[in-house]
Amino acid sequence: MNWLNDNVNLLGLLGAAAIILITVFVVGKYIKQIKNDKSTGELADENWDGIGEYKNPLPVGWALSFLGTMVWALWYFLAGYPLNGYSQIGEYNEEVAAYNTKFESKWANPDKQTLLGMGEGVFLVQCAPCHGITGDGTNGKAADFAKWGTEASIVSTILNGSKGMNYPIGEMPAGLLDEQSAKAVAAYVMEKIAKAGKSKNSDLVATGEALWPTCAACHGQDGLGMGGLAPGIAHYGKPEFTVSVLNHGKKGLIGTMPAFNDGRLTDIQKLAVATYVHSLTE
Repeated sequence: MNWLNDNVNLLGLLGAAAIILITVFVVGKYIKQIKNDKSTGELADENWDGIGEYKNPLPVGWALSFLGTMVWALWYFLAGYPLNGYSQIGEYNEEVAAYNTKFESKWANPDKQTLLGMGEGVFLVQCAPCHGITGDGTNGKAADFAKWGTEASIVSTILNGSKGMNYPIGEMPAGLLDEQSAKAVAAYVMEKIAKAGKSKNSDLVATGEALWPTCAACHGQDGLGMGGLAPGIAHYGKPEFTVSVLNHGKKGLIGTMPAFNDGRLTDIQKLAVATYVHSLTE
């Protein structure tokens, strides 16, 4: 490798040589002054234990060096090695973006079997370490996907609360409703808000509708989460709901599930994982 063929390395070598030469010159100059010069000049009024301080002007060399360093820094960042210049990280990010675009185009309209296969692969790598290979939640340490998106899960959330989602409106406390009222609200959510299917307690839907304002105060009358202030449950029981959880992340007992909206998964991959997770309840 010829270092002189790389502008960045060449600039670094020139800078190092300049620093060495300037250091040798300055050190030599001051060693000579220490040997030969005598202290002269006007002393400041203040002194400490009899030790005074001369009213020396700012050294011209120091001032020029300081200004020169500032000018060089601006030149280096804006012209010598621009902030938008080539970098290996930038090249990697461009390659990833190009691959993701190609990936999204190839799988733009996947059927359910394709989503299940893709989702299982991503699940085993990204989700199984915490949720378990079968999605059972590793003995309650993470969400059990056998219950995910079910009516019983809504009842459990109302009774036990929901924490770690970091929504602006705050965490949902436990015990907002008693068990019978929770079942009624769950029935209403399943049939009228999420439209996820027939409730196991259809006879409680009317009661749940009357109790819904307690929940609508945060989730909104339409269950959409009031513009992101709280979790949207209008898609509860469907893959879209799981995608929203993936995008938002959650703090759990064994750590924090990251928000997968940072590019590590494409939109198709998130939908695939969500589809696979919901297949575990079928």
